[in-house]
Amino acid sequence: MLAQLFSFGNIGLHSEKITVEVGLCCGEGKMHIVGLGDTAVQESRKRVKMAIRTSGYKAATGQDITVNLAPADIRKVGPRYDLPIALGLLIANKSISVSEDLLKESAFIGELALDGSLRHISGVISCAIACKAHGIKRLIVPSMNAAEASLIPGIEVIGIDNLIEIISIVTGEKEAEPTLPPKNDFDKKASDGYVDFCDVRGQEHAKRALEIAAAGGHNVLLSGAPGTGKTLLARAFQGILPPLSYEESIEVTQLYSVANILPKDTPLITERPFRTVHHTASGVSIVGGGQVPGPGEISLAHRGVLFLDELAEFPTQVLEVLRQPIEDRKITITRAQGTVTFPADFILVAAMNPPKYSAGSAMRITRKISAPLLDRIDMTISVDSVDIEDLQKAPNENSETSEIVHTRVINARSMQRKRFSDLPIQTNKEMSVKHIDTLCILDEECQALLKSAVQRMNLSARGYHRTIKVARTIADISESKNIKSTHVAEALQYRQNIDL
Repeated sequence: MLAQLFSFGNIGLHSEKITVEVGLCCGEGKMHIVGLGDTAVQESRKRVKMAIRTSGYKAATGQDITVNLAPADIRKVGPRYDLPIALGLLIANKSISVSEDLLKESAFIGELALDGSLRHISGVISCAIACKAHGIKRLIVPSMNAAEASLIPGIEVIGIDNLIEIISIVTGEKEAEPTLPPKNDFDKKASDGYVDFCDVRGQEHAKRALEIAAAGGHNVLLSGAPGTGKTLLARAFQGILPPLSYEESIEVTQLYSVANILPKDTPLITERPFRTVHHTASGVSIVGGGQVPGPGEISLAHRGVLFLDELAEFPTQVLEVLRQPIEDRKITITRAQGTVTFPADFILVAAMNPPKYSAGSAMRITRKISAPLLDRIDMTISVDSVDIEDLQKAPNENSETSEIVHTRVINARSMQRKRFSDLPIQTNKEMSVKHIDTLCILDEECQALLKSAVQRMNLSARGYHRTIKVARTIADISESKNIKSTHVAEALQYRQNIDL
């Protein structure tokens, strides 16, 4: 007898429908798994047989078992096929009887322990999305993955604890209880648990620049001597970012699920990621990759912040891999098995100490941080030493709280959503040259100011357009419909080159 069930396998951020076919024939009781499975897939032979026995059933005896994972040209990775293989084997040897209609309307995913219980697997939300796209009504997953899968509407998600439970459900002995979507904490204030702007003494110029960066999604470089508050400002930056929309939360959750780092008690990520990368990190850990391509830090920072402290200490080859993702807001990884693409729409916040005034140190930094990379940073902020008068001020004295700044950022983002309502972009930083020409009309005074700046500061074409994007964000914060010369002048202040 032949049994056929459906499952899903992850390829990058997406899932492919996998047909699990189990057939029996006369033989020596051997089990063969075909269909381009990795080591974990091949090892499921032992797990499945033992789980069936400990659950009170018998695997096929005196018969060869052939398991085919189709399509055969797609690499199958991980133990997620244990559950459909076990059910298929029980159906094929007539240990249980299951309706064909139920099998056609269901997909099964799960790793089996030797005692028949199910373990957590990665990438379940991607499977749920693919399940809905293929018109499959029901998705059966381990109970610890059920809340995550239930975030996708339009499919019935059933969480199970062990093999005995799923057998009782598919045979009709027990009625399945669909998992309800979890309640989401979108009402939590962005400043909760973060460093408040009013606790950062002085640095009003830097705070203003970070507000602009948060409002328009612009990249920032903080340059200043040790102890001036660069890292503290970066931490406070989290508290003024706008909240994630539900769609953005699903995107971020999907990435963390595929990377298998989604917290067990957090089926949906509702806060913008803030990824801090140490300067000893490798290029692969930052952009992603590996034998089975997975998301790197730039993708895990998607819709959030990538913080590179001590920028000048990073190896040159590591920094150079950031150039293309910063521009395209995605990363494509090519391996022998195929090509996968992960989103990488992040705000880059970098911090560094200015070079000591010697030709050797300046040359070393120049070699490490290339001009093309610096050109992709929208705003360069000089973080100066704090005056003693500012350090001794009481909290909230002459300094705005993060909540006040956060409100202005949200208002500016609201203006951008209205401006881009008919376009596939959300923030000013995403504007192309065509968008700038049609949406950022400059008067003669603004054009003259930019022309003078290009000649005086030797701005590149990229720098020219990025200055206009920043000016547009400054205008949004000021609730101005048009870009004024004062907005352009302020934007040009942040295009200053680092004094190497």
